[in-house]
Amino acid sequence: MEKELTIQEVAQVTGLSEYTLRYYERIGLLDPVDRANSGHRRYRAADLDWLQFLVYLRAMGMSIRQMQECAELKRGGDATRRERLAFLEEHRVRVQEQMRKMVEYLAYIDKKIDHLQESLAGDDLPEPAEKPHLVNSFFS
Repeated sequence: MEKELTIQEVAQVTGLSEYTLRYYERIGLLDPVDRANSGHRRYRAADLDWLQFLVYLRAMGMSIRQMQECAELKRGGDATRRERLAFLEEHRVRVQEQMRKMVEYLAYIDKKIDHLQESLAGDDLPEPAEKPHLVNSFFS
């Protein structure tokens, strides 16, 4: 028999709170979870696989609404394979664009760091007791 996990164990494994797990079930991101005789949720390996996928989607910026659309497509089974493929390919394009922008933003921050490091090279002045309050002075 397959090992089943409690909601506490699943929360620990996935990093999702118990509240979030219940919420995901309530809004249809997760199919209804099996229950023990006591009424407590019992998660299976397939539930964990799906939850990990949801964690990844969310971490990559997918909205809850889009995740619900993905869950609906999954429920469609084999008949929705092409739609699921298109859905994930579109998401991949969005993530790749976000990554491209992040690399650009990071390069800008690196230039600012380099500029500040150069301006501090050979500077024997003590660190100020208080940081300047003006934003522009920080970036000069």
